[in-house]
Amino acid sequence: MNKITQYLGISLLSLLSLPAFASLNIFATVPEWGALAKEIGGDKVNIYTATTALQDPHRIEAKPSLLAQARRAQLIVATGAELEIGWLPLVIRDSGNSAIQSGQPGYFEAASQVAMREVPQVLDRANGDVHAGGNPHIHLDPRNILKIGAALTTRMGEIDASNAEIYRANFKAFASKWQAATVRWETEAIPLRGVPVLVHHSSFVYLSAWLGLKDQGALEPKPGVEPSSGHLSALLERQKTTPARMVLRAAYQSEGPSQWIAGKAGIPAVLLPFTVGGTQEAGNLFGLFDDTIQRLLKATR
Repeated sequence: MNKITQYLGISLLSLLSLPAFASLNIFATVPEWGALAKEIGGDKVNIYTATTALQDPHRIEAKPSLLAQARRAQLIVATGAELEIGWLPLVIRDSGNSAIQSGQPGYFEAASQVAMREVPQVLDRANGDVHAGGNPHIHLDPRNILKIGAALTTRMGEIDASNAEIYRANFKAFASKWQAATVRWETEAIPLRGVPVLVHHSSFVYLSAWLGLKDQGALEPKPGVEPSSGHLSALLERQKTTPARMVLRAAYQSEGPSQWIAGKAGIPAVLLPFTVGGTQEAGNLFGLFDDTIQRLLKATR
């Protein structure tokens, strides 16, 4: 065997021993899925998150920067249930990346892994921005995070088989800590059961169901329709007979309507992080729920 043949043989063996991806490139549509993928992937993944906690995930522009990131992604992690319907299909189509098209292994929807709430019986756009698949804000029930995480771990392992064992081990460790944290959150949140609340948008349906909060109405007259003075006045009048104890809004929503009704009704206006990065304390998934529950409890005191 001459030196050239020997060198080629060694080079081939070296290439075959490399993992499928030096780093699995993941395009997460919203911060919660970017954070979850990082918990599972650790240093084996490169995460790009398309939105921040201070952006309305329904209303994102399909900018060239998003196309560039989608073009190099091996896996899209989306909420689904039409949350990203206004921008993600365009990004995926124009990326020219066949691996991440809908129906391919490189496209993952979190909503398909959990039971959906508020699935409409009749679709009518006159009722506002109603999602056909149900309310998409599934991440605010920590039990959903575990279900989605298990499925995402499997999918990541299918795409990047060389690191599948690492993904499974990382998720096992995360799940153990998450289950313990969930028990703690549920214990801390016992005083919140039955507490009536107003919300800016139907962002907290899964959170309310998990904690036992009682939704008394939304500041938006219809989903996705900005609060009107007439509707706010009607909610204020309703406070006389069925009073809410606080009004909730997500970090990306305007504070004006909730501050107005809170001031008139004499109840706290509570900003919740809604997703990772929504407040300084909500720096990861654990911080998201820690801070959410503490802010709710503080408003009841």
